[in-house]
Formats: sequence, C-alpha cells, structure tokens
Amino acid sequence: MASHRRFPQPGLAARTTRVTVLSAAAAATAALSGGAAQIAAADPAGPAPDHASQLDRLDHLYQQAEQATQRYDAAQERATRLRTELSALQDRAAKGQHQVNRLRDELGALAASQYRDGVLDPSLVLLLSESPADYLDHVSTVNRIGDQQAGRLRQLQEAERALERQRHQAAAKLAELRQAGILLQDRKKAVQRSLASAQRILNTLSRAQRAEYLPGAGLRASRDRPLPAFADFPASSGRAALAVAAARSVVGAPYVWGGTGPHAFDCSGLMVYAYRQAGVALPRTSQEQLNSGTHVPLDRARPGDLVLYRGDASHVGMYVGGGQVVHAPYPGARVRYDPVGMMPITAVTRPAG
Repeated sequence: MASHRRFPQPGLAARTTRVTVLSAAAAATAALSGGAAQIAAADPAGPAPDHASQLDRLDHLYQQAEQATQRYDAAQERATRLRTELSALQDRAAKGQHQVNRLRDELGALAASQYRDGVLDPSLVLLLSESPADYLDHVSTVNRIGDQQAGRLRQLQEAERALERQRHQAAAKLAELRQAGILLQDRKKAVQRSLASAQRILNTLSRAQRAEYLPGAGLRASRDRPLPAFADFPASSGRAALAVAAARSVVGAPYVWGGTGPHAFDCSGLMVYAYRQAGVALPRTSQEQLNSGTHVPLDRARPGDLVLYRGDASHVGMYVGGGQVVHAPYPGARVRYDPVGMMPITAVTRPAG
C-alpha cells in the first residue's frame, strides 16, 4: 500500500505520557471490580498469568471500555441536544415576556388616558392585575369593556398563558439536562475504571508485546477465519472517497474517548469526523452507525464503507480497500491501518449520501 501522510503530533507524546502516568496512578488507588479486582488480589507467590490469558483479559477490558465509551458518547450527544432545546425554550420565553410587557404597557397607557379624561372604566383597573384571565371568565366584565379593549385583554391573556407554558417546559428541560449530566458522569467513570484496569495489564507486558498488541488478539478475533477475496472496487460515491481521504489524513492521531476530531478520536468519532468532511452527518455512536445506511456483503465492501465489529457493534472502522480498515483502536494507540478481519465482524454499512 502506498505510504500516507502521518498526522502531525507536536507535544502529543508528552501529553500521552502524562495521561498514562495519571491513569496508572488512578488505577493503583481506585477500588477495582470484577476480574480486575481478582488480578489485584492474586497471590504474589502464585503462578503469573500466561501471555495469552493476559491478552484475552486486555481484550475484554478494552471491549468494556469501548462499550462504556459508546454509552458515554450517546449521553453526551443527548446532553448537547437538551442544551440546545433548553436554549431555544429560554429564547421563546424571553420573547413571550417581552410581548406580555408590551401588551401591559399598552393597556396601562389606555387606562391612564381614560383616567385623565375622568371616564375611567372600572374594568380597566383590572387590566393591570396579576391575573386578568380570571376576569374574562365573567361575562359581565367583558360586556363592560369595548371591543378594542377586550381584544387587547384577550391577547394579554393568551400571551401570559403561552409564557407560563414556556416556563414550565424550560423548567422540565432543565431538570432533564441535570439528570443527563449525572448519567454522563456515571458513564465517564465506567470508562475510566475499565481503562485503569487495562493499564495495569499493559504495565505487565514488555515493550515488544505492547507494540504487537492488536485489539481482538485473543480468542474473540476473527483473523483465523477465512475471509473473502476483496475486489479492488472504487469508493461507492464521491462523498465516500472524500471521507476515505479524511480518515487517511489523520492516521497517527491519538485515541481519546469522546473525541470527534480534528486532533483526537474514538472509533465512532473518527467516522463522524471523516464523513463530516464529505458533507455527510453520521450518528454519533457505532450502534447508531450500524443502521446509518445500506448493509452490504463483506466481499462487496468498497472504500468508505463502515465495518462494525463485535455482536454489540461497539467498535467501528472504515474500509479503505486492500482488505484494510482505518480505525481508532483503543486508548494509548493511534489511528492506524489494520486488517479488516481483526475482530469479529457484525456488518458492513454503506452510509447514505
């Protein structure tokens, strides 16, 4: 395969080192759960786990982290949507308040004018009350008000009712946003726990073993299964070709969970970024990306198609031809090329557009 421009990484090595050190420190002080706790509690004098079992455990932890990352991404997307909706509701409420104030000013001016003329209609005293709607429920009051005044009063009534609805909606949306924030923090902690446990295992591997590690290198991998012969198809569309070019251009960028570019990515964030450069909006999570287009057979894959991995579609890469994908593998690694069969494949999706 032809060489490709590597992503510029000024200062990334230093930042990655700091993150690794912090992750290791957090892992050493945090309470571990599940299999990670068993590793920590193992008898130091007992036999060390063999390399294959370590890789299997590492695969499992990275799978947990990626599943938690996709849930985090979904919660983050929901929180962003809720913030946008809350802002729109607050804007409408502000406009509604302005309209109520304007109508009250007009009615106040009318009352003042009648007062100066000495013919103040008693019902106008009610126009500036806190609840003019109460008086409209009494036909006798409406009958004492002229058509113009009654029309203005009804406008004020409708404006105040609309304003009250908007305030209730904004309050409910704010409460929903607060709950989304709590969920976001919980999912963030779940990612961090899995990554801290994975870092503990990585620290037991030699530099050569870490360099050779591929996600899915253990029993869950599909690389030993026969794969179809891949035809040398072009990209399915001009937009797909642009997305492939965008994905290739960031090879070497670091994996950061929650990242959507332009300098760091998680697996689904890389797909979002690449297709955004082509003018196509993909859903945020890999599970949503699974159904973001047409499913095609693996042997008909074309550059730009999304390859979804594992039964829960918790990982995604972009097919770029030659039996390879570009993907953001896992924390500590960088965006890179890997064989398309590196993990069990769930589906191949060709994005719409």
